[in-house]
Amino acid sequence: MEKTSKTQRKSEALLLQELGEKLVGLTDQHLGRLELPEDIWNAVKLARTIRKRGGLKRQLQYIGALMRKIDAAPLREASLHKQLEAWRDELIGGNDALAEELASRFSLDRARLIILAQTAREEQIKKDPSPAPARALFRYLREVAVQGC
Repeated sequence: MEKTSKTQRKSEALLLQELGEKLVGLTDQHLGRLELPEDIWNAVKLARTIRKRGGLKRQLQYIGALMRKIDAAPLREASLHKQLEAWRDELIGGNDALAEELASRFSLDRARLIILAQTAREEQIKKDPSPAPARALFRYLREVAVQGC
């Protein structure tokens, strides 16, 4: 059995805490799809009601601690999916600054990204739009985001 360093354990704990913070930002409908254990579900619901910064920070740490007891891979995948959907929607909406940021962050083809977004935007304007261009944009974002992780 390989022993992990304290730095690596701290890094993993912080990642789980950040994932917990993303869970707090999701709607009840999205949380319901994730099939969270009841203790994590309750901790997330409680975190939404906390307004004091220190209290919220402690609650997020608690959520991170609870998440160490479960397999967080499905939660990471759902969180990534939600983020990619948001990026896709913003790009289709014409957010060129986001295109620039994503191009530099993930070393992707900026021109291809803009063309995919413009094609999806033009398709949405039509009376009977096809979801294919938006799906193509989403697939491209997922492809580069997964490689960048």
